[in-house]
Amino acid sequence: MQLTVESVVNYGILENARILTAKDSVAERPVHWVSVMEMPVENFVRQNELVLTTAIGCHGDLESFKKFVQDIIDSNASALMIAIGRHVFDIPAEVKELAERQNFPIIEIPWEVRFSTIIEEVMQNINDTQYKDRERSEKVQRELLKLILGDTDLDHISKYIQRQLDCQLLITDRNGFIQAKSEYSQSFIQKWKNAVMQGDFPIRREADLVNNDPLLRKFRTALLDGKVILQIPVLQVSEDPQGYIFVILPKETPVVSYLTHYRVAVLEHAATTISLWLSRKNAIEETKINLRSDFVQEIATGEYMSANQAFSRAKLLGYNLELPYICMVGFPENFKELFEKRKKDYDSYAQWTESMIRYIEEEIYFAAQSLRREIMMTYQGHQLVIYLEKPAETNYDQVVDFLDLADRRLKHLLPEVVISWGIGDYSENFQGLSESYRHATLALDIGRRKKGKGQRMLYSDTRIDRVLLTLAQNEEMKEVVMSTIKPLVEYDNLRNMDLIGTLKSYNQNHGNVSQSARALSLHRQSLLYRLRKIESLTGLSLIDPDDLFLLDLSLKTWEIGVAENTNG
Repeated sequence: MQLTVESVVNYGILENARILTAKDSVAERPVHWVSVMEMPVENFVRQNELVLTTAIGCHGDLESFKKFVQDIIDSNASALMIAIGRHVFDIPAEVKELAERQNFPIIEIPWEVRFSTIIEEVMQNINDTQYKDRERSEKVQRELLKLILGDTDLDHISKYIQRQLDCQLLITDRNGFIQAKSEYSQSFIQKWKNAVMQGDFPIRREADLVNNDPLLRKFRTALLDGKVILQIPVLQVSEDPQGYIFVILPKETPVVSYLTHYRVAVLEHAATTISLWLSRKNAIEETKINLRSDFVQEIATGEYMSANQAFSRAKLLGYNLELPYICMVGFPENFKELFEKRKKDYDSYAQWTESMIRYIEEEIYFAAQSLRREIMMTYQGHQLVIYLEKPAETNYDQVVDFLDLADRRLKHLLPEVVISWGIGDYSENFQGLSESYRHATLALDIGRRKKGKGQRMLYSDTRIDRVLLTLAQNEEMKEVVMSTIKPLVEYDNLRNMDLIGTLKSYNQNHGNVSQSARALSLHRQSLLYRLRKIESLTGLSLIDPDDLFLLDLSLKTWEIGVAENTNG
């Protein structure tokens, strides 16, 4: 049982003391310290400190008295005991009203009661309580070390800590990615993920929990879903957090009353234990993740000379290369822009990217599990490379379903992230894995050029584009394209007329002027003027089939392959 203001007032030496204000709160106010304080208070009073005073200098000066009491209240002291009879003969009504409004106990004690006697009894009680708490917390420490030495998983460790703290926990890595949790609803977990993505967790601002209490300065608090969340870092040797413990306090439980000496000690032991667990787990997991990631990258780029070697290593890493796979390549388009909005909440772009990729990978794994498909994945070179087990069907419906499911979950969790996708085809045999990757990469490149950011492109839909890309690599074809399209591009840059868009719409509408004008929201005469300008700049006729074919071919080749060279 912790010492409270009520316990102190019940001492025999204080039988003549009178509680003047906030009588109903004394049973709930803990006493962690005791001191004697006169004006000025400044920052010498700690939280949960019982303050004794003679109020010297306050007699006859109401404003000074009120300021003195207010300073004590602002320090989050437990209570103020005022000795009556020498410097103060009664407590002004205005001072009592001030304390009552803020539910702060003022206790009147006789002048004859020695402060030293009160301090002696309080300190004896505090020491007895702390001794018992220390014994209990050391027992917890020993049990936690046994769990670590017994190679216990983090969920069991977490449940043991919860029983000691009487509350629920979340244990995360340094990015807020959950490692162990209590039985929370899916709704709460989703809110947690959203808060992490918004940079609300881990809490990185200066601690705002305590007032001059050195024991509690490492704790930080925030609100989530109406619950008070208490954060304590899990530190490495370098003092950089490698993870966090988050305590979800019971409703209507004040933080200061919850954080008893015993609970603080348990949390510190828990942080040390989890630090050891995470260090071991991170070393293993990081090695495993790197090996698996490098393996997928090597498979994609065709670095394995022997299929037998690849199959053997895949088995060790938990992959099954005997399954048929289709490769998909995803490119996050706007990571840099999003980081600029939230960089104040992260130590570096690399740390922020690591956090984002972890959540993206989690949703992708979930989508694969939902469809009961095996998956291999890596993130390297700013690209997500995914091998999804090919369905028995010959079409790509299930591949599209997989991306639809992953995108829906990602849109909910990371609504601002834009990812472009290239989808390869299935090729037989081991060598087909790298071929599917090359096709997916090409489809991604064509899709970004042709459709823009955030779109998908199937390799099977790129036949014409591949022909155009091949043409674009031919020097003679480049000259033809440039001589045809460059005058239009230069005129657009000079006059801002969009002749390129006009020609594109004219071709898409099969030369129908009225339909093209409607599509471009132009008056018919304005469109005709633009068409004549195209003819005059290129020297080609829009009614001559050969000229029109050359214009259309040049435009498409320019868009797919040589557009970046035109502005030069």
